[in-house]
Amino acid sequence: MKLAIITHKLNQRDGQGRVNYEIVTEAINRNHQVYVLATEIDPTIKTKVNWIDIPVKGFPTEFIRNLVFSERSSRWLQKNPSELDLVIANGTITKAKAEVNIVHFVHNSWLRSPYHIFRTRKDLYGLYQWFYTANNASWEQKTFNQAEVLIAISEKIATELEAMNIPRHKIKVIPNGTDIAEFSPGLQSRQQWQLPENVPLALFAGDIRFSRKNLGTVLKALCQVPQLHLAVAGITEGSPYLKMAESLGLNNRVHFLGLRQDVPQLMKAVDFFVFPSRYEPFGLVVIEALATGLPVITATTTGASSLVTPSSGIVLTNPDDVSGLATAMGKLADHPQLRVSMGKAARAIAEQHTWSQMAITYLDLLENIVCSKS
Repeated sequence: MKLAIITHKLNQRDGQGRVNYEIVTEAINRNHQVYVLATEIDPTIKTKVNWIDIPVKGFPTEFIRNLVFSERSSRWLQKNPSELDLVIANGTITKAKAEVNIVHFVHNSWLRSPYHIFRTRKDLYGLYQWFYTANNASWEQKTFNQAEVLIAISEKIATELEAMNIPRHKIKVIPNGTDIAEFSPGLQSRQQWQLPENVPLALFAGDIRFSRKNLGTVLKALCQVPQLHLAVAGITEGSPYLKMAESLGLNNRVHFLGLRQDVPQLMKAVDFFVFPSRYEPFGLVVIEALATGLPVITATTTGASSLVTPSSGIVLTNPDDVSGLATAMGKLADHPQLRVSMGKAARAIAEQHTWSQMAITYLDLLENIVCSKS
């Protein structure tokens, strides 16, 4: 079978890149011939595939780079249609038709979200974000309609596709996976991060420069849980939440660690994970926390929340429910044995959603699609 996979990056460092990396790895293991149309490719896999380099370096803004990528990838596909059994795209990445589209994000839904950046920032950046999202939302409808199969990375994404009048029979849900070796239960001293010992400690990880990840609600809830400390992993430059923590009198209990490359180790040093994101198509960090054996507090607005059971964490229906979040955080802070039992259940869930298992599911589906065409 000859497959073409179109993705901006094929690597292990980001969500979409990792999903495609695992799919390609499994395809290689099954002796399929793979063409990868990408700007960047992981060196561990570069020599095992037919890499079609789609250069976009030097073009200003992500919007323009994406347009150039779309045009150049489409041009290559139009010139080489007979070589391929199946074309797999990721969202609105190319003008060319792809029989299979992996949907990681629905711009139509994000555009309507009350938390979209253009609704909170009335400046040039906010205007650019509106323009970027609105154009992608327009292109999505055509792209998704012409695909034969849409693979949603979560039930949340599947629901958003149905809201675009995509027939449910065209939608398959394959949740993202995780590395259960890299993220695994264990104990780590807090000393290396200068975090306090012998106190309940929660972790929040994400982009804290904007409001979507919802650290503000976590800080407000923390005011009602005086026994709890919070470690925050995320870029602090340009973030409003350092001043917010100070204004709330939380300086002694909120520990801003900056952007971290050692999150797998950091997760071993905390007691539970809190992530009530206001809009998250999936949220890899949630399943990574589950794999580490951490109870998780999240919200239904996060796609990965569908993996969190009552035995492994707490899922809020409203990400902005300060009182409900405080109650959940206080419950886990005050009951160590509950955290232990939830942590075991969390790990068991993650073990059912490894990257390799995800990739096997993808390849089984792709092979069935090709077989049905012949």
